[in-house]
Amino acid sequence: MIATKVGIREFRENLSSYLESEAPVAITRHGATIGIYVPTRPKTSQADLDALKAAGEKMQDLIVAGGASEDEIVEDFKRLRRERKAQKR
Repeated sequence: MIATKVGIREFRENLSSYLESEAPVAITRHGATIGIYVPTRPKTSQADLDALKAAGEKMQDLIVAGGASEDEIVEDFKRLRRERKAQKR
């Protein structure tokens, strides 16, 4: 991925738009690169949100079909977590 070169003043003035970008930004002062901003996570797409919602609905259907309550699942999770933590000691 190619970095966009911008002056430090432009970077500062348009910071919010650069923070939302997916491409790295090379920050320059007097033509010399003084730093590089590399975004760590891309903006979530609508397709990703829709897939997550569908997965949540499917999980809810599985919970109901299995006859378990959310409280039981949470308790099982906590118990398994405590057991794994105890094993690591």
